[in-house]
Amino acid sequence: MVKLNLPPCNLNLREENGKIEVFDAIRKRYVRLTPEEWVRQHFIHYLTGGLGYPRSLISCESGLKYNDLQKRTDIVVYDRAGAPFMIVECKAPDVKLSQAAFDQAACYNAAIRARYLAITNGLVHYCCHIDSETGKIEFLNAMPAFR
Repeated sequence: MVKLNLPPCNLNLREENGKIEVFDAIRKRYVRLTPEEWVRQHFIHYLTGGLGYPRSLISCESGLKYNDLQKRTDIVVYDRAGAPFMIVECKAPDVKLSQAAFDQAACYNAAIRARYLAITNGLVHYCCHIDSETGKIEFLNAMPAFR
């Protein structure tokens, strides 16, 4: 796998039926290791290890309805009151982060209404704050630490 622009972490890997799997501490099970999953797992470790986000307030691959379609969010972080705090859309390292990736995350966030929206391919990361009252979007220079 590609070296990412995220702090290194020790992932628990295993081979099962000829496929490499990684243990997801959030879902508490092994999942197939794909390039996107590589990014997701490193980003989760960055959130929990580097920025102080409690694992108990993070969900992965959560379902949501958008325009009567069933979709899945990569990462949703909740605040201590249980309200969505941040949505993170992960892409594989070889996927360029484009307006389409941001639009996908923004569409998911229309249903979730988190205060922060982030997209990452493990090499480049963007994060913005969304003012729920004005709809104003402010891009940040860094990911917000958990409060």
